[in-house]
Amino acid sequence: MSEGRFGPIMTPDGATFRLWAPAARDVSVVSDCAHKMAKGNDGWFTARVASARAGMLYHFRIDDELNVPDPASAFQPADVSGPSEVVNHDRFQWKATDWRGRPWHEAVILECHVGTFTPEGTYRAIIDKLDHLASTGVTALELMPLGDFAGTRNWGYDGVLWYAPDHVYGTPDDLKELIDQAHLRGLMVFLDVVYNHFGPEGNYLGHYAPQFFCDTQTPWGSAIDYRIPEVRAFAIDNALHWLDNYRFDGLRLHAVHAIVEPGEPGILTDIS
Repeated sequence: MSEGRFGPIMTPDGATFRLWAPAARDVSVVSDCAHKMAKGNDGWFTARVASARAGMLYHFRIDDELNVPDPASAFQPADVSGPSEVVNHDRFQWKATDWRGRPWHEAVILECHVGTFTPEGTYRAIIDKLDHLASTGVTALELMPLGDFAGTRNWGYDGVLWYAPDHVYGTPDDLKELIDQAHLRGLMVFLDVVYNHFGPEGNYLGHYAPQFFCDTQTPWGSAIDYRIPEVRAFAIDNALHWLDNYRFDGLRLHAVHAIVEPGEPGILTDIS
């Protein structure tokens, strides 16, 4: 499991919650009660919550006036403005334990929108199609972006919570089961990710971490500023999150030409 700087760190006796909020004066993590977070000199707020368990819902309260989800939320059962859910990724029992991928020259990729690929529009419903895909000669399934977006219908390119597979398609374990079942059939699974912008609805970063963005404009609004170390780490940790916790075989990066402030070295270099 990736131990990045963002999102809760689970331990047998609770969890440590973290939020980079350099523009905030005061932050609490709120579940059944409010836990005041300690502020460091670098804009990070942290709090140890002994009662935290997998399945716990929580949000961050900024300056006693704004409730926001965790920007590195692992799951959003009530959409992008609702509470985040603590997920213990180590609990999933993988079956394709010997899977090591396939040579790139064998890649025959089918791009798939989870919401429209089956009548049910879920991760688990795709499992019933895997044998058919394998029989046609397809060797890899590429899922269009899954980062949680506002509402129930979206191509995926307006995701605002990059670490949370969208709830309308199922749970994190449902997505893991799809990937595991694909690997058991010799199919690779790739994920389309969007690192050039955040969607317009449900993105609260500008309220407490405006340093995520710069004045340069993209077709979707202010550009993400990868010159900032914490912003760069957010993207890199996200790539590791999908590869480590979900065992995706690789990532397809959307519209890299629109990453207009890549930093030095370029964020694509650091991710790769």
